[in-house]
Amino acid sequence: MTPPTGLPSGVSRTAVLIAQARQAESDRPDRLFHDPLAGPLADAAGRIPQVSEAGRRAADHFVLRTRFFDDRLLEAAQAGLRQVVLLAAGLDTRAFRLGWPAGTRLFEVDLPELVAFKEKALADLGAQPACGRTVVAADLREDWPAALREAGFDPAAPTAWLVEGVLMYLTPEDGERILDRVRELSAPGSRLAAEHVNRAYIDLPQMAPAMGRLAATRAAWLSSVEDPQEWLSPYGWRAQVTHQADLARRFGRPVPAMADPEIVGSARIWLVHAVR
Repeated sequence: MTPPTGLPSGVSRTAVLIAQARQAESDRPDRLFHDPLAGPLADAAGRIPQVSEAGRRAADHFVLRTRFFDDRLLEAAQAGLRQVVLLAAGLDTRAFRLGWPAGTRLFEVDLPELVAFKEKALADLGAQPACGRTVVAADLREDWPAALREAGFDPAAPTAWLVEGVLMYLTPEDGERILDRVRELSAPGSRLAAEHVNRAYIDLPQMAPAMGRLAATRAAWLSSVEDPQEWLSPYGWRAQVTHQADLARRFGRPVPAMADPEIVGSARIWLVHAVR
């Protein structure tokens, strides 16, 4: 059922939880980032109560993940890349809150219903981006590259890609198709940042309640990856993996329970960055 705010159900609703986590982090005196739009967007979409322990653990993950990908995108910008694409952008606000160099053009790709909701909410808030920002309404399972090109994307320019929080929701075939299309659109020097999980993570007993709720809202996890470097190599990417335990130590935070090897064993949430 579509919420009365107009935000689509299913996978799109998970964007609300992520926005809520970004707001909570922004309210901390020792925050890892500042996102003044996160709370208002969550309010406009209709907040989701954090009633489960899994939900609270996920919030810790979302915070570290957000900072990790913020840093990777800004590194790409500092290296001279001026074209950025966020696939399945959700309620992402990086176009508004990061310090982009002059000349940066950022494209956000997501489902038409989510794009329509977000654009109205941002207009109501009077939000102004910190870079050139173009939204592209397209389903990643369909011909989104054509829509991206029509919106002004230049495949000859090196691009910083972000594929955050979506690949596990897609079938392996759809995920491979996305990587194929990203490869075709990526000039030498392009960079990729992405998230995925391994099968052991999906099968964790403590994740069973969350997996059940996701499936009930048409947002089941449908794919996994066992070796991110091997996974991305055939598409022309030289990848590195960062463990959340290392991120947590770097930022002086507790290791999220959902990523702590002492708790989850061999289960992994992969945070990956790669260069072409």
